[in-house]
Formats: sequence, structure tokens, C-alpha cells
Amino acid sequence: MCFSFDTQGFRQAMMMVFAVDEINRNSNLLPNITLGYSLYDNCGALFIGFRAALVLASGQEEQFLLQENCLGTPPVVGIVGDSYSTFSIATSNVLGLFRLPMVSHFATCSCLSDRQRFPSFFRTIPSDAFQVRAMIQILKRFGWTWVGLLISDDDYGVHVARSFQSDLTNSGGGCLAYTEILPWGNDPAELRRIVDVMKKSTARVVMVFAHEIHIYQLVEEVVRQNVTGLQWLASEAWTSVDVLQTPDFMPYLGGTLGIAIRRGEIAGYKDFLLRIHPDQHHNNYGNIREDFWEDIFQCRFSPPPVDWVEAGGALCTGQEDLHKVDSELFDVSNLRPEYNIYKAVYSFTFCVNILLVLFSLTHLKLVYYLDRVNFTTPVGDQVSFDANGDALPIYDVMNWLWLPDGTAKIQNVGEVKELPKGEELTLHEDRIFWNFESKQPPRSICSESCPPGTRMARKKGQPVCCFDCIPCSEGKISNETDSMECASCPEDFWSNPQHDHCVPKKTEFLSYHEPLGICLTATSLLGTFICAVVLGIFIYHRSTPMVRANNSELSFLLLVSLKLCFLCSLLFIGRPRLSTCQLRPAAFGISFVLCVSCILVKTMVVLAVFKASKPGGGASLKWFGAVQQRGTVLVLTSIQAAICTAWLVSASPAPHKNTQYHNDKIVYECVVGSTIGFAVLLGYIGFLAILSFLLAFLARNLPDNFNEAKFITFSMLIFCAVWVAFIPAYVNSPGKYADAVEVFAILASSFGLLVALFGPKCYIILLRPERNTKKAIMGRGTTK
Repeated sequence: MCFSFDTQGFRQAMMMVFAVDEINRNSNLLPNITLGYSLYDNCGALFIGFRAALVLASGQEEQFLLQENCLGTPPVVGIVGDSYSTFSIATSNVLGLFRLPMVSHFATCSCLSDRQRFPSFFRTIPSDAFQVRAMIQILKRFGWTWVGLLISDDDYGVHVARSFQSDLTNSGGGCLAYTEILPWGNDPAELRRIVDVMKKSTARVVMVFAHEIHIYQLVEEVVRQNVTGLQWLASEAWTSVDVLQTPDFMPYLGGTLGIAIRRGEIAGYKDFLLRIHPDQHHNNYGNIREDFWEDIFQCRFSPPPVDWVEAGGALCTGQEDLHKVDSELFDVSNLRPEYNIYKAVYSFTFCVNILLVLFSLTHLKLVYYLDRVNFTTPVGDQVSFDANGDALPIYDVMNWLWLPDGTAKIQNVGEVKELPKGEELTLHEDRIFWNFESKQPPRSICSESCPPGTRMARKKGQPVCCFDCIPCSEGKISNETDSMECASCPEDFWSNPQHDHCVPKKTEFLSYHEPLGICLTATSLLGTFICAVVLGIFIYHRSTPMVRANNSELSFLLLVSLKLCFLCSLLFIGRPRLSTCQLRPAAFGISFVLCVSCILVKTMVVLAVFKASKPGGGASLKWFGAVQQRGTVLVLTSIQAAICTAWLVSASPAPHKNTQYHNDKIVYECVVGSTIGFAVLLGYIGFLAILSFLLAFLARNLPDNFNEAKFITFSMLIFCAVWVAFIPAYVNSPGKYADAVEVFAILASSFGLLVALFGPKCYIILLRPERNTKKAIMGRGTTK
């Protein structure tokens, strides 16, 4: 005897009665055998349900007695139930010791799939593990990554929370904004706290895995605090509960999406329910029928309770007409738990049928054949169990439609089933009712998606769904939304300004097309042109004393070498190639050594002439004849040519793509190959230049009217100053600017030599021809 009458529980019990009667009327099933049943009400209490299961297992009405030998056929071949996961866990733990099969129609806890703990447990409803994965598929479909979770305080809720946390993390489908446990019984303070958490959270989607009583109390508090704008996701435990679809609740629960047990249409069941009468089969479950009759007609059978009579309550006559009653009991269009009971009874029947043919009906063999049962219901659904005793996973997706007239309707908007490749969700989104002004699904995210060009950086102390979007650093990109990391671009590529794809790096070298390259090129050509003009002047005036007195052959060779110096600077402009990189040091080194060698020989000739003018010094001139001068220049230049050859053979300069100076640029440059070779080349030029400077410095005060040694001294001073300044400037100049510094040093030193050595001569030749005489040149200078 329970405290109240549960209409839904009664309808489910009647489904088992209907299935048994239908099987007994079927001559193809269990021929000459009548299938019986016993009904027990657990009254929503664990100890009552547990006692009922033990009574069924033992056949004892008052107590459970276990014989010592554990032999004998149990009073029942199997049990259908329980509807609660916690009750099923407790019962199956014991019944599993005897391998008594138990097929539940509503216990969904994933823990019941443990075959070690529950070897004889089966169910015709999918496990919560699948229900959780189905919910995650819905979350993914609508992009809801920030959701709240409410669970009941029992095994059903606790295991759902564990599965959800694990599966949600593994699938990357989102995060839980909060997880709250709904209390059993009436606890207004706790409900107020939970609703307050929901109200303050930024999560707009709330999933509830709990029972009808929990939801009813929760929604009452939601209505009291007027918490709107939430999208509810319902578990199979309350998706189809009509008692929640009231005018007071629907403004808040309208648009709810839920997972529902597969619906089945069972012919004849409504007629069966309408034939129920309290006098029918009184010895079996007459008391239950009387309770049902009193509940549905709000009357009492005789003798009625005193308080009922005092309150003016009606008496039941048994002549009341069920056809005139408007009750959800007779609505057979939405049979879901009942359909699972129907499948459970037929599962037992098919196995019993096989075992009776074998003349060996034991519970152990029944478990064996339940593992292998496979049949199709009249609706067309296949029924079988997997290795864990779970049914084939399939759910309907339901939507709570709030109609304009204030009524509610639960409509089917899709299904989710498990395939070998994973869960498959089919949704008819155009049919879904959204309880929002926009009539569109809400957004429920903790942080906005990170666009391409950024990466996600998790906020400290918050779930992974709460993050900041950090722009990718230079040289890195992300071309997808919500990238965890930015990928580095290949070596020759760099990130674009948006950092969403890589672009080829800009190339940098001293180009003929940029202003700096144009200026240096123009200066080089100008110097070459001036050298050509001076050479022309000297050739034209080659018979004059000024040209003849200054060793015209060396002057011509010096002008040619200066032209080569100006021209060799052009090799440093333009994109470096192997040929230009190899020509640079040779052209530069040989041109300058040729130039400085000519100056050195001229200086030595000046000293020899002065020494020969003194008494007894004539013999010195024989060492500085024309042949010796040419030979000296040739030998000195050949030494530099040998240095260049050795350098090119041992470690040839080569073009190189340098990415060290600028991350976003490729600097094309010529690597020297051998630093020693470069140092020896410069050192040799410097040695000749310093030697020329010293000799010219010693001859600066010679008494000639036109003493060339003074100009050589000045030119060598400029030359050395330029190249001494070149070394630190070259070392500290990156990329193309190193080439520019070298070109500038070449041009500056070349112009210094050209102007210092040939400027005064051209001045006299062109502007002071009266001084271009032998007498003027050989005359003694005025003494102070």
C-alpha cells in the first residue's frame, strides 16, 4: 500500500499485463504454455522495491529465504524493472549472484553497463552514456559551448555528471558553467540558491538530468524569480512529462529540447485500458484496479473512510464509464516507457520459447539467450542487447511547442542514433519552436570565437571555453577559427598583416632601381667619365712639360686603374649572383692594388730623381727606368691577383639569403667565404697605401717648384682615412647597407685619389698654361 496513486506507473504496469495477455493469445509463441506474472509497487521507495525483487526471486511473500545448496528453479524466470537506476543497482547487485535476469525499461545509469557487477542485468532503454553523447551532439549542432548542468541527487544524476564532464572534454564540445545537485524533498533555500546561480551565469543553456519531482519544484522557483531567456535541455526522464506543460510553466519551458525514449504504437492497448474494471481478476491485482478506479473517478468503494463521508465524497458503484473520462492514461499516441516494457516482456518470451523446446528452463540459460535475443517489434524496431546488456541506442529528439492559444504540444523534431562511425543526429530545424523574440536558437558561449590571425589563451582559473584571443606574433599565422596555436611560416615566407596566411618575404639588396642604388650608380659613372676626360686631357697634352714631367706612362696607367675602381663598384649593386660575388673581391682588390702600386712607384721615382740630382747620386736612376717601373707595378699587382685566386679557390664568396637582419625580409648578400682572405686582401692594399704615404711624406719638402710628393701624401692620407673608417662602418651595417658602405668607400677613395693627384695638374694644364713650361716646373721655389 502506497501513499498515493501514480497514474503513469499504473499505465506501465498495465502494459506488462497487456503484453502477457497478447503473448498468451498468440498460438505461435509458447504453445500450450501460459505465461504468468506478478506485480509489485515499489511506492517510490528503495526498500520496498528491493523487498519486492527479493520476494519475486524467492517466492516468499514475507521474507527471503536462501537455501544452502542454492539449487532449484526460481519462482520467476525474470523481472521487468526497476524504473529507477538506484533501485536497479541495489536489486541487480543481489539478483546477479543467482544470475536471475532483470530487464529494466527506464534505468539509464551508465554504471549498469558494468558486466562484472551486474552480470544478469539488461535494459530496453539506452544507457546514459549514449544519452550524454546525444546531448553533446545537440550542443555541437547549435554551437552551445557554455552550458549549465542540473542533476538529481542519486546514482542517475551522479553518473551522468561524470560522463558529461569526461565526454564533453574529450569531444571538445564545450564546458560546464556550473553543476548543481537538485535536492530531494522540499528545500526552498537550496532551490533559491540554485536558481540564483542560473540567473547570474552567462550560460543561456541549461541541461537537466533529473526526475519529474525535481523539475516541478525547480520550475516553481524559476517562475517565482521570473528567470527567462533560458534554453532548457531535458533528459529522457522528464521530456514527455505532461504535468510540467501548464500555462504557468510554458512561458519559461516553451521551446525545450529533450531526448525521449523511442515511441511505439501498440495496437489494441487503448481498448485494453478502457476494459479495465475493478471486478476484473480481483484475485490478481484487484486492489490496484480499485485504487485506479477511485483515483480516476474521485470516489471511494464501500466502506468509505469516515473523513471521506464527512467531506461529502462520492461512493464508487463500479458502473462508471471510462469512455467519458478525459485522462492522459488513455492517450496511447506517445507510448515510450510503456513501449520499452512491451519489448522487455517479449524479450523474455522469445528466450523462454527456445528453452522450453530444449526442456531446460534455468535462469542461467535464460541470461545466455537474452544476450543473443534478436527480434523485430510490430512497429519495425529491432530489439537486441549488446555485450553490456544495453539496447540498441536510439532516441527521439522532442521539442516543447507553445501554441498561441496557451496550450502545449510535444513534437518530434528528429532522432539520434549510434552508428559504427559514431552518433548521427538528424534534426528538422525548421520545425523547432524557439521561445525567444528572435525565434532563433540562442547563443551560449563563454568567449567569442577567435578569428583567424589569433590564438586562444585560456583565462587563468576558468574552464577551457573561457579564453582571450591573442594576436599571432610576427612570422606566425592561424588560418582557422579558434586556433589553439599559431603556426610558424616557412623560412622564405612571412605572415601578412592580418596573420591569417603566409606571404613570400620581401627581398632586399642594393638595387639599381632604388634611390640609394641610383645615386651610387650615377656617382660611379660620373667618376668613370671624369677619369676618361682627364685621360683625354693628358693624352691631348702628352707633349707638354706637365704631363711629361709626371711620368706620363704611370699617369695613364693610374687613370685606367681609377676607372676600373669606379667601375668595380657597380658589381656591388644589383641582386647578388655567384658570378658577381666572385668578381667583387678580384675586381676590387686588383684595381686598387694597381692604382696604389702606380702611386707607390711614382713616389719612389720622385725620391730617386731628387737623389740623382745630388752629387754622386746618378747611379740610383738606373734602378727606376721605365722597365723597372712597369715590372714593379706588375709584380705588386700579381701578388694581389695570387691572393684573390687563392681566396676564390679555397673559400669562394657566394650569394646567401640572410634572414637574421629582418624577420620579414630576405636580405640577399655575398658572404665572403673566407674572412682571412678578405683581411689579407684589404691588408695588402693597406700595406701598399701606408708605404706610399710614408715615402711621399718623406719627399714632401723636396725643392721642386711642382713637387708631386705633396699631392701623393695628401691623396694617401684621404685614402687611408676612408678605408680606416670603412671597417667599423662595414661591420655594423646590415644587409644592403654593408654593400652601400663598401661602394661609398670605393667611390670616396677613388675620388680622393683622382682629385688630389690630377686636380692640380688639370688646373695648370687648362687654366694656367703659362706655368706648364719646363722652366716653371724646374725653377726653384721662392724661399721665405
